[in-house]
Amino acid sequence: MTASERLFERFYYAKPAFLNGTSEFHELIARFAGAHARILEIGAGPSNQTSRFLASLGPLTGIDVSDEVFQNDALANAQVFDGSLLGFADESFDMCVSNFVLEHVADPHIHFREVARVMVPGGFYCFRTPNLWHYVALASRVLPYGAHLKYANRLRNLGPQAHDPYPTVYRSNTRRAIRKLSESAGLEIVELRMIEKEPSYAKSSALLFWPLLGYERVVNSHRIFEEFRSNILGVIRKRRGGRRP
Repeated sequence: MTASERLFERFYYAKPAFLNGTSEFHELIARFAGAHARILEIGAGPSNQTSRFLASLGPLTGIDVSDEVFQNDALANAQVFDGSLLGFADESFDMCVSNFVLEHVADPHIHFREVARVMVPGGFYCFRTPNLWHYVALASRVLPYGAHLKYANRLRNLGPQAHDPYPTVYRSNTRRAIRKLSESAGLEIVELRMIEKEPSYAKSSALLFWPLLGYERVVNSHRIFEEFRSNILGVIRKRRGGRRP
């Protein structure tokens, strides 16, 4: 075990109360997924933990801009799409889910309208996405994409098999933006939760671990700092009566 791994184990993983971000996201989804819900996972990608979890809740359809989606063994149906229009009939799904996808969406107005269109009235859209005001997202926005390719996976200590990061635009990555986009699409906010977990960008360096640990402790110390936490967990619902006049 490396020095960095020992620090993560000591300050995070060995703590009885520790809950990782993926598990918290899954718990949130489970609260709103009805029995045998028809689920659409947007940006499903190849086989992964979240797809397998969603498939345990109901029949799962997955779409992605890459044909890697056909390698996802949790999907009952897989499709490639253009990143914009969802190729399904109106009211085809009880729930939509996206996991670290919104930050890549070039036209979020179309995205939210399409999600609303393919969900049944009363259906839920659950998502996890970075918060624009976190240091990782801010650095990603300022640095050229080449820097993301060079450093992002290395800092997280991901192996050579890890997928290169996709380009990001962050056009729907604040709570204010999500509220406005939801309202314009006939969706209503159920929950927008700000979370900060272990500093994954310190996994390659024990030296970098300490300042990022300090950041995590500060932003989790009081609600006044929650706008600077790393991720947004969201649940929005399609209104049963359609859009408000």
